[in-house]
Amino acid sequence: MPWFVGERTPHRLGTGRGLETERDGREDRHDELLQRATEAVRSRILALAPPETRDEVQRAAQGTSAIYFAYPVQDGLLDATAAMALAAREAGISRLVNLVMLQSSIDAPTPRMRQNYLSEQVFEWAGIGAVHIRATVFYENLGSQVRQSLPAQGAVRLPWGRETTVLPLVSAEDVARVAVGLLTSPSLPANAAYPLIGSVISLKDIIATFGRVLARNVRYEETTDEEWRSDAITRGYNEHALAHLSALWKALRAASLDPERARFAVTDTIEKIGGARPKTFEQFVREGLSEPLAKSA
Repeated sequence: MPWFVGERTPHRLGTGRGLETERDGREDRHDELLQRATEAVRSRILALAPPETRDEVQRAAQGTSAIYFAYPVQDGLLDATAAMALAAREAGISRLVNLVMLQSSIDAPTPRMRQNYLSEQVFEWAGIGAVHIRATVFYENLGSQVRQSLPAQGAVRLPWGRETTVLPLVSAEDVARVAVGLLTSPSLPANAAYPLIGSVISLKDIIATFGRVLARNVRYEETTDEEWRSDAITRGYNEHALAHLSALWKALRAASLDPERARFAVTDTIEKIGGARPKTFEQFVREGLSEPLAKSA
């Protein structure tokens, strides 16, 4: 569903689920938006909710001045984009912050990334002050991939090639901070895109981080694409997500990034717009994964 956070005036904040609250002062307003933006980002990862109807989107957009749009990795992105663009234009929205993936182009390596590009074009044609957050793979995505094999087997089992494979990553919290910064900024150039990378880390360093934080031996086991897909199906992944992630894993392997000369680098957008230094992968593991994984070990 199109999860979004709408900023209502003067200090009334709402989400696509109809929840509203009154706040006095900018700090409370920022904290409330950050909480809701973080929930929206994490819900996008989990893809738990069904699509909303066009009427529901239109009702939610009424009375807002800015919207944060984050659609989960499942079918329906372009339909939801069209419904949101129309609702936002009819409601007189002056800014829409659109969360997409780092590579958003007509020739991007996955079908979802190519849909992201089309979604961007629709929002820009709508004339609603669209800006785009192009975020890389989330720490939370990686966490969900290892949540079973790591505690049970002490292994990270993924089809990511050699341990020298380099990954650009970012935390959901940092993405949410940037979203809030863009929603509340007094002025932004329309149709701008903001790439978000919080860390560039090798698979070898990821394994070492898990081992260091969990105080146990952790190993990497490279699986085949077929093995990963079979496991993902048993875990309930939808066909859209399977197609996207299968293509993404192949692209990561093919890139064979050199840690010393990687074409990806940490972006300054998180600190400049989000107001804080990017969270490191180790911080994420210590805050979010170490306790449940340690208990399961």
